Amino acid sequence: MSSIEQKIAQELNVQDRQVAAAVALLDEGATVPFISRYRKEVTGGLDDGQLRSLEDRLRYLRELDDRRASILASIDEQGKLTDELKKAIQTSETKTELEDLYLPYKKKRRTKGQIAIEAGLEPLADALLNDPTLDPEAQSAEFLNPEAGIEDTKAALDGARYILMERFAEDATLLGRLREFMWHNGEVQARVIEGKERDGEKFQDYFEHNEALHKVPGHRALAMFRGRNEGILSLSLVVPDEDPRTGGSGAQMVAEQFGIEDQSRPADKWLLDVCRWTWRIKLLTHIETDLFSRIRETAEQGAIDVFAKNLKDLLLAAPAGPKATIGLDPGLRTGVKVACVDATGKVLDHGAIFPTPPQNRIKEAEQVLVAMCAKYNVELIAIGNGTASRETERFVKDMLKNYPQIKAQAVVVNESGASIYSASEYAAREYPDLDVTIRGAISIAHRLQDPLAELVKIDPKSIGVGQYQHDVSQVALARQLDAVVEDCVNGVGVDLNTASAPLLSRVSGLNSTIANNIVAFRDANGAFRSRKQLKDVPRLGPKAFEQAAGFLRIMNGDDPLDRSGVHPEAYSVVQRIVESSQKSVEEVIGDTRFLKALNAADYTDDTFGVPTVTDIIKELDKPGRDPRPEFKTATFQEGVETLKDLRPNMTLEGVVTNVTHFGAFVDVGVHQDGLVHISAMSHSFVDDPSSVVKAGDIVKVKVMEVDVARKRIALSMRLDDDANEHAEAGSLKEKSRGGPRRNGAGKAKSSSQKAPANTLDSLFDAALSGKKGRL
Repeated sequence: MSSIEQKIAQELNVQDRQVAAAVALLDEGATVPFISRYRKEVTGGLDDGQLRSLEDRLRYLRELDDRRASILASIDEQGKLTDELKKAIQTSETKTELEDLYLPYKKKRRTKGQIAIEAGLEPLADALLNDPTLDPEAQSAEFLNPEAGIEDTKAALDGARYILMERFAEDATLLGRLREFMWHNGEVQARVIEGKERDGEKFQDYFEHNEALHKVPGHRALAMFRGRNEGILSLSLVVPDEDPRTGGSGAQMVAEQFGIEDQSRPADKWLLDVCRWTWRIKLLTHIETDLFSRIRETAEQGAIDVFAKNLKDLLLAAPAGPKATIGLDPGLRTGVKVACVDATGKVLDHGAIFPTPPQNRIKEAEQVLVAMCAKYNVELIAIGNGTASRETERFVKDMLKNYPQIKAQAVVVNESGASIYSASEYAAREYPDLDVTIRGAISIAHRLQDPLAELVKIDPKSIGVGQYQHDVSQVALARQLDAVVEDCVNGVGVDLNTASAPLLSRVSGLNSTIANNIVAFRDANGAFRSRKQLKDVPRLGPKAFEQAAGFLRIMNGDDPLDRSGVHPEAYSVVQRIVESSQKSVEEVIGDTRFLKALNAADYTDDTFGVPTVTDIIKELDKPGRDPRPEFKTATFQEGVETLKDLRPNMTLEGVVTNVTHFGAFVDVGVHQDGLVHISAMSHSFVDDPSSVVKAGDIVKVKVMEVDVARKRIALSMRLDDDANEHAEAGSLKEKSRGGPRRNGAGKAKSSSQKAPANTLDSLFDAALSGKKGRL
């Protein structure tokens, strides 16, 4: 077992053999969904969360090992690799620690210190450092060298200072001590750049802002970094109440590291000045960059985690199911685009109607929809939630009242990202003869039928449920979001005979090429009758079949097990159950009483243990069970369609569109999401909003405050809250300037649990991007 695997085992608190087995499977090309579901005996039951963490740490530690080897080789080539240094490099546990050790040996451009060494000033620097009783002026007079530019004692002492500054600044132990000292004692100081006050109004809470570095929440850190990137804010790292001109604690720690102190010896003042210069010129900037990188990385990972949670909830939203559906993409001047699809998603009809201003051709639009509903037995009407959504919804509901024979249900659908899909290359291939706007209406209809199957056609980053998604590492974001999509698709399972190529490409073991080959094979040969037929698909080899087969379903095939999550490799287990009971497979499937009476241990063998057999029995009880929740819809209140229709203390039903670290955004049907701050989510203390709600949840909220000019809505999930008391406590802005959050008992929380120091205005303004005020 490698040291990497042992370290991961310790971090995950699992056995070494479990990690070794998982690593071997990953290296062989197995996916996390496959390992977590079908290799439980091999890994000792590691779940998908543990496996994702294992995969991430394995990547990091292997990158660390590669860098370690490169550094060792570089220093060895220079002939400077001592046993002590080699041991320190081999035992370093982070990339930062490793780079600190490598810093003195790193190839760099010619520095003032190197120039001074070439001029022969290193003995002067060493002499003054080792013996402070020497007089700097007298000692430096011995090192004058006009040919090298050392024409007087000042030039000699300056050169010696540069040599020591670089030596001090490259000491790994000192760097580590200073970094931790500044992490725990430093403050981020944000200031507005002169003349940028008006341009940067949305960052006004950071114009004069100081905050303990290690306590800065992720969303505030990213807001400040965004302000700096936009040229509005300057950021610096300071130690409170220290005069930067004296060097303060930083300079003192440099002096302590090298045994420098003021004992009134001739060189003491000069050496202490060197320490101050080292701190101010060399180390403070270096440490500031490192620590700002640390909080940015932490904040970015937090933002990525928020995005991943919201994306998972959105992908696993309840499907309305295989029902004939009309999709409406609302609009005003250009009208409402219409697309009708059948239960399988096939496009039946399309067009445009104009029931909204300025044309208001309501009767004509009614006739078009009524005829379409009657002709195709439409059960659902999906209405996009963009511009003119409420006007279109009102028109549809009036139509259904006027024509009671039409039994369709109207549902407002989150259309975020639909325009991205409709203009994509895949949409052009899927519907080459249809206009981009009609493709958007089709996508809206499909989203209602099956959100997961439709959303996989869109780049996850374009779905619009992220926090600061454009400010984070795009590589890390894409990696984590792709993992979420993979887990969701394989957790639900895919109908082999109806799935699109983008959906198939997300199945364990498959890629875009194989997915397109499956679709082409299906088009040429008709619906799959058996999972075994997958082996006839070009480029779908034994490994891909092993990884994918269990996640692909054939609903009306030749073998009833093919519609279940039982892997073909385990069909023999089912055969043993069938033979021992003298029942057929069809009789066993769904027979809950019989299956619950089975003892999994009776059907194990050398390959399939109790965990797998237990899973097989559960799957036989409810084959192909969809883990997603039951389909429900929110009912927006009639007459509440714009911000001006909202009134304090109004109770509304809405849909959670986004969950962040500081609260949740809720769509109440007025084209602008309202914010339920974390302090207004429950009467009890809430540490994490995602523990209370998730994207797609239907919730009841009370309107606490509306700022029409700024398009801001403050909501509360505590329905006994009173908006008048809220107003008395201060406006949206004043309330959130750091005042104490209160728990259900009405007691102020401690200062460490106060509400965010920035205002709700800045949370809206600086943190939000994209349609309808979403993060």
